[in-house]
Amino acid sequence: MHPDPAQLLRNQHVHVTAQRIAVLRAVSAHPHCTADDVAEAVRTEIGAISRQAVYDALGMLAEKGLIRRIQPAGSAARYEDRVGDNHHHLICRSCGKTVDVDCAVGYTPCLTAAQDSGYRIDEAEVVYWGTCPECLATAGDATVRQQNPQRGRHPTDALNLEQSSCNGNHKEEDRVSRRK
Repeated sequence: MHPDPAQLLRNQHVHVTAQRIAVLRAVSAHPHCTADDVAEAVRTEIGAISRQAVYDALGMLAEKGLIRRIQPAGSAARYEDRVGDNHHHLICRSCGKTVDVDCAVGYTPCLTAAQDSGYRIDEAEVVYWGTCPECLATAGDATVRQQNPQRGRHPTDALNLEQSSCNGNHKEEDRVSRRK
């Protein structure tokens, strides 16, 4: 995030408030955080704030392009301040840890829609699922799968691709599963 959250808000013609500044700071300090995480951080910084005020601020900031909202399958929405670039996410099936993955370069057939249905496609969102190094170190791979089966199949079973947020604002979702 830019050093001055107030200036970011002004640049987008948004009224500057302590709550909005605190929400921007919280998202910047805690990438891939949930609204509840943001509310907790904001309360630590400025005191009382309602959950609705946090949701309102997050929604408006995402709409203005100051933050990005992602919602992995089966997970609460998450927020980050890395906007305006091609990147995707890698999520641990066991603990939910989320990290950024830069967009693939070169030939990427999974990012080219077989049928565009008349759309001008200008972005694709890829969500990679797996098990983070910390979870692998604390438990065997089979144990990790058993601990959290609702998170989906083992990482080698499927690759979830959702077209929606690489380069623009079109939100056509197209989930593709590829079994090995």
